Amino acid sequence: MPPRFTKFHGFGNDYIVIRSDDLANAGDAGAFAKRICDRHYGAGADGIAVVSPSEGSDADFHVRIFNPDGSEAGLSGNGTRCAAAYLHYAGLWTAKELRLSTRTGVKRYFLREQFSDGKYLFDSELGHPLFEPASIPMISSEPIQHVLDYPLMVNDKTFKVTALQMGNPNCCLFVEDFEALNWRSIGKAIETHPQFPDRTNVVFVKPLDRETIELRIWERGVGETTASGTCSCAAAVASMVKGLTERLVRVITPGGEVKVHWRVDDEVVITGIAEVVYSADWLAPT
Repeated sequence: MPPRFTKFHGFGNDYIVIRSDDLANAGDAGAFAKRICDRHYGAGADGIAVVSPSEGSDADFHVRIFNPDGSEAGLSGNGTRCAAAYLHYAGLWTAKELRLSTRTGVKRYFLREQFSDGKYLFDSELGHPLFEPASIPMISSEPIQHVLDYPLMVNDKTFKVTALQMGNPNCCLFVEDFEALNWRSIGKAIETHPQFPDRTNVVFVKPLDRETIELRIWERGVGETTASGTCSCAAAVASMVKGLTERLVRVITPGGEVKVHWRVDDEVVITGIAEVVYSADWLAPT
């Protein structure tokens, strides 16, 4: 039987959700992700989410996230939300609370609303931010506790960056005008910067007021994306750490708007949607 998959998106950040048993005959998951995510020769997506029953009692299901370049991500806010939506859509889960185990631990998803047009609204707990360079990971030129306004040399220019681990490495640059710099070129260069040994997401952050920020996103292993849950959380937390916003903010991306709350218990919660697009069989050779 050909692998069966369902495509979802969260604010244009699209993910193919596939069950692990359907993927069993497709070979290596990373190689399959490269084929199916191709925009011209595949279904086209920003990644795939592979779901399976959890092997432990601390979670209900397990999810693995693969990028279009075949690499495996630690976490994807939109990708795991799409996986959570799929489990409800497919009738595999009906309770309001869902626990998903990921490479970065167990995350909780709370279904707040299910719309008739295939949209699902979730509150998602994505974990605690980590700021120490070793936790990101990032190599610093001198010992530091937090990467806050760190001078990073990129293509013979120095940029002040704030970096943190939020399920994935994230490097945030605060700007006043997105069009005043070639952010795509800068993002591509920083993604593979030697001071980020595991590569990094790169988020360009424009604070609008104490409750609102706007983003442009260069995602590790993907490139430019319309939205990203972990990048949105990282940018929000970085804005809060710098004292630019409150601990509950609206995050505006080209794909849409989410809310991010950094609770007093250190948990970062993102509120956003996942929407079903279609289901299909993968008929190309595996």
